[in-house]
Amino acid sequence: MKKQDLLSIRKFSELTGIKQSKLRYYDEVGLFQPIERGENNYRYYSAPQTIEVNRISVMHSLNIPLKNVIKFKKDRTPGRIMEFLQEHELELNRELLRLQQAYSLVHTYTAMIQEGLLADETVIDTHWMPALPIEYGPENDFSSGLFYDSFFKFLNQMSARNIHSAYPTGGYYDSIEDFERAPGEPKRFFSRVPFGRDTKDSGDHLVGYTRGYYGNLGDLPNRMLFYAKEHGLNLKGPVYEMYLHDEIAIEDPNQYLVQVSAPLKK
Repeated sequence: MKKQDLLSIRKFSELTGIKQSKLRYYDEVGLFQPIERGENNYRYYSAPQTIEVNRISVMHSLNIPLKNVIKFKKDRTPGRIMEFLQEHELELNRELLRLQQAYSLVHTYTAMIQEGLLADETVIDTHWMPALPIEYGPENDFSSGLFYDSFFKFLNQMSARNIHSAYPTGGYYDSIEDFERAPGEPKRFFSRVPFGRDTKDSGDHLVGYTRGYYGNLGDLPNRMLFYAKEHGLNLKGPVYEMYLHDEIAIEDPNQYLVQVSAPLKK
């Protein structure tokens, strides 16, 4: 091949969009070499080599490790490449699932923390709340006196449903009276998971806040029930307990921010 038909590394880099440093590295590891070396060891490439290096670029864009790109430099066949790509597709699917779950967790905690920052935790009041997807666990049994027996049973069931334990957990009570009688002992735990099969309905709710460790709700149940009676509110049943600021956002467990809400009958 005539010298004038060769491409300098700079020109080859411009044509292919591959940095010169990467071309030098490809050469050093034996993945892709220049067609000729000139004076002062300058690298020169041929125009047809743009096709060969495109194979490397395509595999690199598929997040295929360099060692595997090198592996298939020789003796590659459609069958072998298809088998390898199918295996790589499974790896990418697992990574995609992990990223989707990480995004979902980030979005959930961001929404909760923001809600807590905007809340007026000093008052009990009524306001409209949007629907919220959740996933209920089994009914709790606190007869043993061990809170964590029920909690671990809930986590095990969530795991069996492929719901990560990192999603925030809340508590569900059948009524405001049940909430007042046994605060911190919900009938069910629920996971605040965006793809939950259950729903906390939208509508007007009686809402109150307090600070404290899990299950330590102070006098909030009494204050909410008093407020409902004083204002003639008709509560239609369930009570939801959610920690908007938990160990993710607060260092002192006694300062966790809990929100309790109960829907109102129209």
